[in-house]
Amino acid sequence: MADTCVALVPVFAGLTPGQQAEVARFARPVHAAAGEVVARAGVRASQLFVVHTGRLTVRRVSAGGHETIVRVVGPGEVTGEEAFLTGAAPDTDTVAVVDTRLCRFDHADLADLLARMPGIGVGMLRALAEKLTSAERMVAALASADVGARVAAYLLDLPTAWEDGRAVVRLPLPKFQVAAHLGTTPETLSRRLATFEREGLVELLPGRAVAILDPARLGHRGTPT
Repeated sequence: MADTCVALVPVFAGLTPGQQAEVARFARPVHAAAGEVVARAGVRASQLFVVHTGRLTVRRVSAGGHETIVRVVGPGEVTGEEAFLTGAAPDTDTVAVVDTRLCRFDHADLADLLARMPGIGVGMLRALAEKLTSAERMVAALASADVGARVAAYLLDLPTAWEDGRAVVRLPLPKFQVAAHLGTTPETLSRRLATFEREGLVELLPGRAVAILDPARLGHRGTPT
């Protein structure tokens, strides 16, 4: 499992096979049941988590108790690198959406690896830059009154897999949770997706899969005016 975790993660992708094997020695397997809190806001866990199978949500709860899903962490993705780089306690909760298998790296071990393998740090900075770009795009979309812009931006930020020559994304959460994340209703989300399909921008596939047929035009829809 540890080897699989290391091989999956872009942060470790630039390492040699020997270096990846060394990193894998420090990976500790963890199982989180659906609904289990993996990391809690305000608590310095000093751990980095890699998702092997399953899914996590990173959630922020306001003083009034309103919950916002900040991002979803799927297989091959990591969470906890911000705390490693800044030393600050997280201001979000990380919760397993379904039964999830993870690899855990203690920050002390990670610091030792980073001293010997600077490529890990470069990978972390690259991953954080990608998160920042995605967050800025979503902030701009969420500030727009145009729900279509929010939905388009969200689709374009999801991990893509190539299937039958098409880019396919999968909604990582039920539609009602995606809708809440985008500040809309499930009915409005469904209508916007249906509109995109009629316009030839996407094709709605079974389950939560969506084929992106025209990413350029969808990107234009995802740019608030």
